[in-house]
Amino acid sequence: MNPKTLKIVGWLALGGLGLVVVTQPTSRGQEPAPKSEQPLRLVAHEDVDSKSFTTSGSCALCHGQSEQAKAMRDGEGRGIAPYDLWQSTMMANSARDPLWRAVVSMEVAATPSKKAAIEAKCLRCHSPMASTEASRGKSQGKSPLGLDVLYGTGPRAQLALDGVSCTVCHQIQPKNLGKPESFSGHYEIGTERVIFGPHAEPVPGPMRAHTGFTPQEGKHVRESALCATCHTLFTDAFDAEGKLTGHRLPEQTPYLEWRNSIFNDEIGERGASCQSCHVPTRDQDGKTIKTKIAHAPPGFDFPFIEPRSPFGRHLFVGGNTLIPAILRDNREDLRPRASKKAFDATIAMARSQLTKRTARIALRNVQRKGDTLQAEVAVTIMTGHKFPTGHPTRRAWLQLVVTDVAGRVLFSSGSYDTTGRILGAKGKPLAEEVAGGPTYPHREVVKSSDEVLVYESVMGDSKSKPTFLLTRGASYLKDNRLLPLGWRADHADAEPTQPRGVGKDANFLGGRDRVRYEITLPQGTQGPLRVEARLLYQVLGARYADEIFQFDTREIRAFNGYWQKADRRPVVVAQTHETL
Repeated sequence: MNPKTLKIVGWLALGGLGLVVVTQPTSRGQEPAPKSEQPLRLVAHEDVDSKSFTTSGSCALCHGQSEQAKAMRDGEGRGIAPYDLWQSTMMANSARDPLWRAVVSMEVAATPSKKAAIEAKCLRCHSPMASTEASRGKSQGKSPLGLDVLYGTGPRAQLALDGVSCTVCHQIQPKNLGKPESFSGHYEIGTERVIFGPHAEPVPGPMRAHTGFTPQEGKHVRESALCATCHTLFTDAFDAEGKLTGHRLPEQTPYLEWRNSIFNDEIGERGASCQSCHVPTRDQDGKTIKTKIAHAPPGFDFPFIEPRSPFGRHLFVGGNTLIPAILRDNREDLRPRASKKAFDATIAMARSQLTKRTARIALRNVQRKGDTLQAEVAVTIMTGHKFPTGHPTRRAWLQLVVTDVAGRVLFSSGSYDTTGRILGAKGKPLAEEVAGGPTYPHREVVKSSDEVLVYESVMGDSKSKPTFLLTRGASYLKDNRLLPLGWRADHADAEPTQPRGVGKDANFLGGRDRVRYEITLPQGTQGPLRVEARLLYQVLGARYADEIFQFDTREIRAFNGYWQKADRRPVVVAQTHETL
């Protein structure tokens, strides 16, 4: 659907914070959205065992919740078994994620000569068990791993579809962790079937008997450098013919961003690791967890295993509410392990993470002089990495709305419609929301409804033209994502994490940003006036989605079907208001 061909058919008030435009396509000039093709026909889970791995169901035998056992419960008796919490996360569903599949297929469609290389790189972290097995099987003449494996039914497909599973992270060796040699999926998996955990002197018998793995203490499983093996990713740029341009793009660098922040615990004891937030060792009430770490396969407690601490809740929650909801609502197609209840819990925790532990905003210096209103919105970031972080599909933006005593909107910047597209002065999607349109510049001052401060990364190709393809990404033309507190330009990791396209904005600093609004009110406006500000977040920005839908693949057609049914409105991360 081309936003330029939409007509307004109604207005809806959205919580007093401006207008949401309800639109429908016109009969003229419409470019139809890609035809949906469902289902993806993914296979249901069946547990398999390979030379180096076992799928998660085998681990659930002892590390899943049991009504008969007290193991893996917090002080209030709430279940916190690793398998149960993990199964509805993006880690568990990394290979079933239809957005990821669509993006990979887009990259291949843009550079078909590099199909094998693109798919192998993406599967390295999204299907790490199958990828590792494929790498080890090359010497035996086995076929390379590609996206087609995810549509298979055999053991190889099951390993691939089990995502970032238990026997991946817990088998990663401590060698080279935190060093460039381990980044971009260059983790090393042992061949001795040793499972690393945080506790000294684990009881080996039950695990060894039931799975063939031997538990062993490995303090590195609680270190951020372990996560960095996949969450520090550099990609190489190609031209349209598939030739390397010589450019490398830091596709995502949350570990390097974290290292260049006050949260870095590698240089002191006062920081917080990735696991501190994403695998917390405290319960939801903030109390330290101490519990038995497993139960017997029949479901009762082992009599010889004592409660231990630390015990991490395997939440792996970030800010993704979109894809867990799509997986939940299209389970007949995508066949995830998790139940609706489990996905609901993960979505609720993601919303809590976004609204309570991500950012705060404040209105400052709000004043009116005649028909001119001025205000500043100050944003303070609480994350240990940039916000948004990760793949460039993600974006955040500021919305500021001024209303009079009757609730009439006098000014609105950053309002959006029911499909999550940002609107301009005439209540229509801005040109920046459409494939091929301009991109949003960073702003220090906003003066009109057509101006919006959007926090995002925008890639540029080797000719410095905007691109939405990682395979073309040579550099960032813009990266004004909010920096973590303590970020320094003189840090060793500053180069790959530095902001781009922000000019000399003196208010854009580590941990915070501030933008000034200069608003001309309608002549003769009477007070009092209400000024409301919100920080909004989308996992997949409307513009990026439109760019994806310019390509035609089975994965894109399928994702479009899920996308059309999904709630695409942004999540409100923070909000505030003032009356004058």
